[in-house]
Amino acid sequence: MIQYIEGGVCAAKGFRAAGIHCGIRKNRTKRDLALIVSEQKAAAAAVYTTNLVKGAPLLVTKKNIEDGYATAVICNSGNANTCNADGIEIAEKMCALVADKLAIDAKDVVVASTGVIGQRLSLDPIAAGMDALVADLGNDGAHAAEAIMTTDTVKKEVALSFEIGGVTCKIGGIAKGSGMIHPNMATMLVFITTDCAIAPAMLQKALSSDIKNTFNMVSVDGDTSTNDMVSVLANGMAGNKEITCEGEEFDTFMKALNGVTVALCKMIAADGEGATKMLECAVDGAKDLETAKTVAKSVICSSLLKAAMFGADANWGRVLCAIGYSGADVDVTKIDVDFVSSAGVVSVCRNGAGIEFSEELAKTVLSEKEIEIKVNLNDGACSSKAWGCDLTYDYVKINGDYRT
Repeated sequence: MIQYIEGGVCAAKGFRAAGIHCGIRKNRTKRDLALIVSEQKAAAAAVYTTNLVKGAPLLVTKKNIEDGYATAVICNSGNANTCNADGIEIAEKMCALVADKLAIDAKDVVVASTGVIGQRLSLDPIAAGMDALVADLGNDGAHAAEAIMTTDTVKKEVALSFEIGGVTCKIGGIAKGSGMIHPNMATMLVFITTDCAIAPAMLQKALSSDIKNTFNMVSVDGDTSTNDMVSVLANGMAGNKEITCEGEEFDTFMKALNGVTVALCKMIAADGEGATKMLECAVDGAKDLETAKTVAKSVICSSLLKAAMFGADANWGRVLCAIGYSGADVDVTKIDVDFVSSAGVVSVCRNGAGIEFSEELAKTVLSEKEIEIKVNLNDGACSSKAWGCDLTYDYVKINGDYRT
C-alpha cells in the first residue's frame, strides 16, 4: 500500500539535509546552499538535460556516479556555474569541500548548481559556509528545499511509504523549477532519496523509464535549461531484499517513484514563473502512447492556449490548433474537448466541431487554480498526461530583469 507521508528528502531512513545562506545570493533572507547526506553509501542514478550546453556540475556528477554510487548531494542556487572556463574546477572543489567535512570520497558527491548562466561562481562563500551547512544537518528537508529555489515562490517537497516484500520503505523528494522548463529531461532540479534496497542498474532503469511520462511531460515556457537533472539515492537501510531484476517488487518501486515524481511535476507546473493556474492536459482514446504524449505536450505548450487559460477564455479552437500542428497522426473529425475544474465541466467540442455551451459556466470553470483540458481522440485505448501553467504578464516581468 502506498501512502503519502511527511518528511521530503528526510523521510527515508538514514538521510539528513540542510540549507543555509552562505552569500552567493545578495538577499540574506534567501538560503542558497543545500546538502543532503546518507548515513551509508547509496545506489545512485541520474538523468540530465538534453541541452547541448550543459552546466559544469552535470559533467562532474555524471563522472562521479559512473560506478553507480554516491553518499551526498550539494547544490547551490543563485549561480548556474555554466559557460565558465573554471566551471569544472569549481564543481570538483565543491565536491572536495563536502568530502572533507563528511570524511567521504569526493567521487561520492552529486553536485548541482542553478541560477544565472555565464557568471563565474566564487568558491569562497561556499567554503566559508561549510561548517554552518554541516551543523544544520537534520531530519527536516525544508531548509534544503528552500536553498535550491531561484524564482520559485514555494518550496516543493513530497514523500510516501510503500512495502517491498513485507518491509516498509520510504521515498521522498524535493524539487526546484519555475522557468526554463520544457519537455526532454531534465528541465529542473530534483533530488529523490529512498531507503529501499535496489541495485544501481535497476535504479537507473526505473528513473530513465519514469521521466518519459513525468518530467518530460512538463512545460512552462518552451526553454530547456542547461543545468538541470533528476538524481535518486537509494541507501537500502529499510532492510528489504535488494531489487536486482524486473518483477513485482520492481513494479511496486516504480509505482512509488511515480507517486513522488507526478506530485513534483504538478508542483513545478503550478509554480511556473508568473503563473496563476496549473494546467493538466489529459489525452485519451489515442491509437498509441506516442500519439497521446505528442498531443498532450503540444496542447500544454501552446502559448495561445496558455494565454486563453489566464484570461479564463474557453477558446477551445486553440486546443484543436495545437493538436493539428503537433505532427501526431489523428483524425480531427473524431476529437472531443472538455474543460474541467473543481467548479464543474464544460463540454466545448464534439467530433472536431464546436457545440453550444454556457460562456458563463465556462468562465466559472476556467477561473479555478487547477484546470484539466480533456481531449478524447476516439481512436484507440492509449492515454497520457502533460502539465503546464497559464501565460501571464508577470512571466515577462520576471524574465525581463532576471539577471539584474
